Amino acid sequence: MSLFSIIIPVYNKGNHIQNTISSVLNQTNQDFEIIVINDGSTDHSLDVIKSINDKRIKLFTIENKGVSHARNFGLTKASSEFIAFLDADDYWLPNHLETFLMLYNKFPNCGLYATAYTCKIGDLEIASEYYKIPKTPNWMGIVNDYFESSIINGIAWTSAVMIPKHIFSSIGNFDEDITLGAGEDTDLWMRIALKHSVAFSNTVTAYYMLDADNRITNSNTNLRHFLNLDQYEDEAKHNDSLKKYLDINRYAIAIQYKLVGNNKKASEYIKKLDFNNLNKKQRFLLYLNTPLLKLFVKLKVFLRNKGMFLSSFN
Repeated sequence: MSLFSIIIPVYNKGNHIQNTISSVLNQTNQDFEIIVINDGSTDHSLDVIKSINDKRIKLFTIENKGVSHARNFGLTKASSEFIAFLDADDYWLPNHLETFLMLYNKFPNCGLYATAYTCKIGDLEIASEYYKIPKTPNWMGIVNDYFESSIINGIAWTSAVMIPKHIFSSIGNFDEDITLGAGEDTDLWMRIALKHSVAFSNTVTAYYMLDADNRITNSNTNLRHFLNLDQYEDEAKHNDSLKKYLDINRYAIAIQYKLVGNNKKASEYIKKLDFNNLNKKQRFLLYLNTPLLKLFVKLKVFLRNKGMFLSSFN
């Protein structure tokens, strides 16, 4: 039995999956199995996967039912002690699995292990920023407050987490009612963080490719079914950082609805949040109408292409 089971859901990622799988095969720690779930791809993804000759790759083709279903299916096929996820358009640096093993050996009783990641758009790299996490090079530790430390960039991101397999038996799997990448990962990390410690390494070991083809986050907002933030409100009554984290997520979802002109859905999220939990930039953006909000997004993209990275989260 391998130490790591790596679950890679694939839907029409023929232009990226070769690099993604190669980044796994190039790991310094080679004790793994790769579970590739072809989620009903209609492009050349399947041909690319089949062309990669490595006996550790286990390929399954299923009917397209979304990324949560694909990941959950992968979990049923995983035989290893540790589960790592990798989206089919992202990639790992060679030290990724090695870093997870170091984290686990140092902090063996956590429910979630995460490493730092960098976002890429073409040749531009955007470093992630973590609130109240030491910037000492190669720092590893237990995150004191997962929700507080995730208000700028999330401590956990799907292609940079490892979860002991036994955790799923008590926490549950990805919520398949959340569709089109509308927070199924955020929901799972929250459930784990509420019950278990989270270990983190600030060493960058993964790249988040924001300009990849067929990104699920580019789906029509009006067709997406977002995570149910309200289910955590009882916990938030006694947890101020969780309440702030919920409100920041409500803000982010409201902005997405405003950008597509769905003010009714945006208002549903806005009326449930405490504006004291938002910064000035976030409050300002919520007050804008759709045309002005789109203008600010265009300005952000223009500045980003010039190497200036703006965010309403810091």
